[in-house]
Amino acid sequence: MQLPVLSLQQISSFSLVFLRITAMIVMIPVFGDRTVPARVKVGFGLILAVIVYPFLKTDALPPVTSNFISMVIGMAGEVLIGIIIGFVARCIFAGVQAAGELIGFQMGFSMASVLDPLSNVQISALAEFQYLIAMIVFLFVDGHHIFINAIVESYRSIPPLGFSFSGPLMEMLFNYTRELFVIAVKISAPIMAVMIFVNVGLGIIARTVPQINVFIVGFPLQIAVGFFFLGLSIPLFINWLGTVFHQLPADIRQLMLLM
Repeated sequence: MQLPVLSLQQISSFSLVFLRITAMIVMIPVFGDRTVPARVKVGFGLILAVIVYPFLKTDALPPVTSNFISMVIGMAGEVLIGIIIGFVARCIFAGVQAAGELIGFQMGFSMASVLDPLSNVQISALAEFQYLIAMIVFLFVDGHHIFINAIVESYRSIPPLGFSFSGPLMEMLFNYTRELFVIAVKISAPIMAVMIFVNVGLGIIARTVPQINVFIVGFPLQIAVGFFFLGLSIPLFINWLGTVFHQLPADIRQLMLLM
């Protein structure tokens, strides 16, 4: 059996498809985490590239250029497309982790940190807990399918070597970065408000009944109240995550229109 001979045009076009897909895989949550070996990421990108490549129109594929610098710039553009597509979900997960850090700080867990195997950094135990909840919801709503569909749809609006970095695109990326902090405040605000009232109450007790050691009473009280309201907020947190993840396709589509 004779193997098919690939032309230089096909090899270069396939390389561009592979770069865009692999860059997206490296950025998206779950699959892009450090616990996933690099070989698995590259292998998954290669499999998706083999699946996607035959469906691309031949006339949409770029011609082979002898200009090395132009080809390198084009490859960098393909990598940026994949990174930007995955960046949207990364902002959501980063916001969730930041919210966990804020809640943990208010509950007195600032010294209780764990090594996050997904990012290989020290984070609050509550931040890790909320990140894992977000990961489960992401997989439950088929978030990975959202990004596979997004990478296929990207070739309809952004052909290979067709990336352009515009002012509106940069502005939208800044907006998503800002949304990271908005997400953190939205998630943590209810529990932080409760903890402020607890601290105010402890301060009043310390002034009116100085015989009570507020530090001994306050620390377990903060933890108990914090966990109680955290448990009450988990169903709302999960519903909110589901809504945000279902909005992802529209957000990604809007980004692709600006590229």
